Amino acid sequence: MQIPQEQRARAEAAMPGVTPCATPDWITVDAAYATQMAEKSRLLSGKRSAVVAALPGTKAALAELDAHVLDLLKARPDFDVQADTIERPDGVIVSRGEPDLLARLLQEDLCILQKRGDRHVLTAATLCFPAGWTLSEKIGRPLLDIHAPVQRYTSDVARRVQRLFDGVQAARPIWRANLLNYDNPALFQPHKEADPRPVGSAVSPFERSERQTLFRLPHTQAVVFAIHTTVVRR
Repeated sequence: MQIPQEQRARAEAAMPGVTPCATPDWITVDAAYATQMAEKSRLLSGKRSAVVAALPGTKAALAELDAHVLDLLKARPDFDVQADTIERPDGVIVSRGEPDLLARLLQEDLCILQKRGDRHVLTAATLCFPAGWTLSEKIGRPLLDIHAPVQRYTSDVARRVQRLFDGVQAARPIWRANLLNYDNPALFQPHKEADPRPVGSAVSPFERSERQTLFRLPHTQAVVFAIHTTVVRR
């Protein structure tokens, strides 16, 4: 298991930025699929309140996201989408009536941000693999408040990110990547703002990278932030 070369190059660039996805299909299935999906199942069963959140008024956006993802999966050879069930790439069959359906199908964590006034607010998410943040602290907060503990997230950066969210288009997803050193390989690493994650060092034994994809849902105009996580030993 390795971090894809293009993703590593993007994360290590001197000025990492966003780039268009090669196709509208932003879903990634890699060698860790079965392991990550088993961990998601464990978290959804035992810690659901910590990994799933949705504010009032998000039902339409969530339904639109479900429909969008199922359309993508129908076109893929590694998923078998039927009227009542979906067979995953690891052979597990999931009922389409399951709660948290997308979290039981995709490695990606999915966050929905909706415009409230002039700012995008995190209104719903399934976040099984947080990299040093806690969903309960961030839900209902706008981008600037979500990133408040990040020292490099200045007001100028915040304005540029807001312009990016304002400009992202439906059917034209864009992506970026990060790459950080970690001492702990666990996928589920929530940390509160008052208790931040210890920063990894040059001798940390693991690398953790997120492929972060942004796209807009055309009917509700919600922006989706999809996070595919890869953890490898260095």
